[in-house]
Amino acid sequence: MEIPFERWYPAIFRRRSRRNFEQRQVESNLIENLDTVCREFRPFSGVRAAFVAEPPDRVLKGVIGHYGKIKGAPAFIAFIGNMNDHHVNEKVGYVGEGIILEATAMNLSTCWVGALFRPETVTSIIPIRLNERVLAVTPIGYAVKEWSLEEKIMTSFGRRHRRKPLSDLVTGLEEKNRPLWTADALEAARLAPSAVNRQPWRFYVEQDGITISVDNLKDTFNIPKRIDCGIAMLHIEVAALHDSVRGSWEFLEPPLVARFKVKMTDTAQPIPEPL
Repeated sequence: MEIPFERWYPAIFRRRSRRNFEQRQVESNLIENLDTVCREFRPFSGVRAAFVAEPPDRVLKGVIGHYGKIKGAPAFIAFIGNMNDHHVNEKVGYVGEGIILEATAMNLSTCWVGALFRPETVTSIIPIRLNERVLAVTPIGYAVKEWSLEEKIMTSFGRRHRRKPLSDLVTGLEEKNRPLWTADALEAARLAPSAVNRQPWRFYVEQDGITISVDNLKDTFNIPKRIDCGIAMLHIEVAALHDSVRGSWEFLEPPLVARFKVKMTDTAQPIPEPL
């Protein structure tokens, strides 16, 4: 499946994590479309997404008891990876964010959940293969229009809407010397969601690409930082495609994560919109 960048690029700016949902079902045509994307968006072997058409109440848990628990969602998606793959976390972040952007483009709401869920319950619902593990889930549904007090508190606690300036995140070429497409790519990456808004990614810009690394090798909140970096990877590529630039990813060793290398022959050629 090709990345539908013209759908996903505006979704980057619209996406917000929501925890309270209307208790109504998602239309069957949307479920079918989202399930198709889960099955077909598999850019990496060993990583997949599985749509589950039942409420995630048994799967999700609150921060303290029921406080902070996600409520009312009619369905959820599990993000699954083969733990024999050294780069499984960043691949799960990349694939999972693609599914979440597709849901956002459908006007559905989501919320990355990387720790406060019960993987053993998910595996009782979804067949899991040898060496696979459920690394994250997201509820799917229609968020209530008004943010509840609890949801506002959770958002404030996570500082989800505060973003570090690019000057704190980017090294390499000076801004005046960077290729034009990198401005949109870096801004899209800066807007990527991360656990408790920790924003662990760092970007090194060259003439022919962007390298992502983590700020340090210490994971926090029981969630690998490389999942966050995988989300930023997807944002970079979507923005690059939006600017008619194609590239490919090379996975690297810690503390580096991956390098997006531009196909130089494509940079001046328009990319046709996906059907």
